[in-house]
Amino acid sequence: MPGATTGLKWGVEQRLEFIEFRLYWEGGVNRSDIIEAFGVSVPQASKDLTLYQERAPENAIYDKSAKRYVASPQFRPCFLRPDAGLYLNQLRSVAEGILAPSEAWIAHLPPFAGPPVPIRGVNNDTLRDVLAAIRENQALEVKYQSLSSDSPRWRWIAPHAIGFDGFRWHVRAFCEVDRAFKDFLLSRVLGRRAFRSSEVSSKDDVDWNQIVTLEITPHPGLSESQKRIIALDYGMRDGRAQIQVRKALRYYALRRLGLDTPAEARRPQYQQIVLLREEVVGENHR
Repeated sequence: MPGATTGLKWGVEQRLEFIEFRLYWEGGVNRSDIIEAFGVSVPQASKDLTLYQERAPENAIYDKSAKRYVASPQFRPCFLRPDAGLYLNQLRSVAEGILAPSEAWIAHLPPFAGPPVPIRGVNNDTLRDVLAAIRENQALEVKYQSLSSDSPRWRWIAPHAIGFDGFRWHVRAFCEVDRAFKDFLLSRVLGRRAFRSSEVSSKDDVDWNQIVTLEITPHPGLSESQKRIIALDYGMRDGRAQIQVRKALRYYALRRLGLDTPAEARRPQYQQIVLLREEVVGENHR
């Protein structure tokens, strides 16, 4: 419904989006849902529901027996763009303790399970100092344990970004020992002891700023029916999908996709996809 949010304050718009989230994903919403989610008064929650009906008059019907508004057969989102990926990410965040249930918009959490994710011990003070160094464009002296050496050593790094490989958190930084931009695992920073000014610019980190397109396709050893289902799994069009990733994170992306080993090393049913090509498509400074 074009123009549904015209002239609304941000807080009001958020609550109307919440109403629509509950209508779309859970079939209904009531006044107490709004009160619990946003901490507003009873009159304000009632006003929000009335406003929603004014802006989207065909979307909700009041169910007297259930004492809540339910989605009508003519329901069409006008404040929310439903996204299954965002819903599932919220579900996963609640299940893994990243998001408190009270902070989620999902009222009725479906049973959920997933593979265990190892907890990485990132020290609070380490992260705070790294963030300060990024914010102030400073170098930070850290005690870092690399697997290439038997014992930790002190070194100066100039951080400029945070990265995540799917399991572990990294800081992307210029290393003054190796004179190169590298990834440092935050969990392996064992100490910090000083800041100093830095002349290093994030624009000089070529691998971080370059964007690589990975083009994938179903494994050629699969049957045509199997290829079609893999294409659906990965949202492919015409049997291909393109995934963009920073060049610095290319290795992690290939590993998560199972493309870090030769395609012939595993059966097609396990490999599922192959890499057709990759191309540097440009730069993204931040």
